[in-house]
Amino acid sequence: MLLDIFMIIGGLACLLFGGDFLVRGASALAEDLGVSPLFIGLTVVAFGTSAPELSVNLLAATQGNTEISFGNVVGSNIANVGLILGCCAIMRPLSVEGIIIAREIPMMLLATLATVILAGDSLLRGEPGQLDLADGLILLLLFCVFLYYSTGDVLRKRASDPLMEELGEFVKPTRVHTKIWNFWLLLLGLGLLVIGGKLAVDGAVAVAEGLGIPRVVIGLTIIAIGTSLPELVASGMATWRGKTEIAIGNVIGSNIFNLLLVFGVCSTVTPLSVPAIGGIQDLAVMLLLSALLFPLSLSFRQNLVRVEGVILLGIFISYLTWRVLSAL
Repeated sequence: MLLDIFMIIGGLACLLFGGDFLVRGASALAEDLGVSPLFIGLTVVAFGTSAPELSVNLLAATQGNTEISFGNVVGSNIANVGLILGCCAIMRPLSVEGIIIAREIPMMLLATLATVILAGDSLLRGEPGQLDLADGLILLLLFCVFLYYSTGDVLRKRASDPLMEELGEFVKPTRVHTKIWNFWLLLLGLGLLVIGGKLAVDGAVAVAEGLGIPRVVIGLTIIAIGTSLPELVASGMATWRGKTEIAIGNVIGSNIFNLLLVFGVCSTVTPLSVPAIGGIQDLAVMLLLSALLFPLSLSFRQNLVRVEGVILLGIFISYLTWRVLSAL
């Protein structure tokens, strides 16, 4: 059991470093090749920050551990809103920019609602819930629509768009590196992602079997929070520096990528089953937190204040505690 826990910790560490190396190596290499920073930000950085979740879920899905894949995505989205935004709002009130209210939050709500409907076959048709090939293609189509409108908005408003500010934190000149070094850094990042995903999934399966709890609970807790660490660090640092609009934009963008890109890709590879016990509740809580974020962001002069952060964090801790205790 102890070895399995160390496998999870080691796997999460590899995922964190792998995602960082992938983004930095690919960004620097693209810059060396003359690719514009805007293009780098909208492609390499955006995809790279979702690489840990994508790596874990693809490996889990191909190995038949679809409950871990389901729990990781849903748990990451719950943690992003409840844990990360809750902690950041407690640290300092978060300013919610108009473009986030007009574009990011509605798109997150649409992505969440679409996922709940597509995964809710057990309620709509009386069949076991799952995300299959057709569902995955729909999610990827919505992801393409999101990228299209996001790109258009960024190109028109890049001077005041918090998305571009966030991407600018990653896309910086790196002349101290050579092209060969950047290439190897990119390969190292990809390798660490594969190794980290394998270690994390295998360790999570072993721990779940050893403790006799559903694999989806491990995905909802250890794996979900672990793969959300990049968002936690990025949002926490942005809040600490006073760039609160970046903190909330980072979380919402991550949720959209998790649902539309990660779920979309994984469900086209293999059908992802919704756990018979607790799966619908997990989706409902994810939808609740996403829907709750909209009225909260409009209150207090478009600021997410400390009391609202306490509410979000309280919902996250309460639900996660109930979910774990009910599985024991």
